[in-house]
Amino acid sequence: MSASRAAALQLLLFAFGIALIGLPADQARAQQQQSSSQQAVPEGRIVVVGEGSVTAASDYAEINGGVTTRGKTVKEAGDANSKLMAAVTAALQDAGIATSDIQTSHFSIQPLYTPADPHNEAKLSGYSVSNQVNVTLHDIGKAGDILDRLITAGVTNVGNIQFLHSNPSKLLDQAREAAVADAKRKAEIYAKASGIKLGSAIWITEEPAYAPPMPMMRMAASAPAAASVPISVGEDSLQVRITVGFATAN
Repeated sequence: MSASRAAALQLLLFAFGIALIGLPADQARAQQQQSSSQQAVPEGRIVVVGEGSVTAASDYAEINGGVTTRGKTVKEAGDANSKLMAAVTAALQDAGIATSDIQTSHFSIQPLYTPADPHNEAKLSGYSVSNQVNVTLHDIGKAGDILDRLITAGVTNVGNIQFLHSNPSKLLDQAREAAVADAKRKAEIYAKASGIKLGSAIWITEEPAYAPPMPMMRMAASAPAAASVPISVGEDSLQVRITVGFATAN
């Protein structure tokens, strides 16, 4: 190579290096961000959504109820409350509810005041004592009878009744298996229609779609006690939704 050609090549390389160094900083950052964004997205040649569900009846229930009493003094309101709660507890035990399945969920003592008006300040008139319990019912068929017993025993309010599952994870696992099968079925359809060979699943994400059953009903203690309060348990549908990325094979 002649000295003139070597000098020209060296000059060209020097100029190219200056051009690279002179790239705008914003452009360099944009290229870096684009590269990072591409790396953050899981690779998958075929991406589908799979859904699965399982239907099951609840196997236990929780009933919330209690007594609220009033008196001129804390002792007066408390004594009245204790007497009623003793009757409520005895009624539950007579129905076969174990002591371990009766749990205090709320207890409060609140002062009561007379209404204030432009000429008089509010004055203390007494106290309110509230005692609420959660009752776990393993035999859901007794729900109506238990409600009758609570009202007859003197509860002033019966709160929410919830029908629940003792092992929701096991049910959700069945729904997950169904969701994976659904995703694979869809991916196979897309692969066949596109003329490509489907590979294995390379990533899976699950959406948090499950929520515990909502309270079924609320009753007021003033409702007349019937021979048996009609309770329909029904069934719950537990659902899972996933997104799956599949590779393609040669």
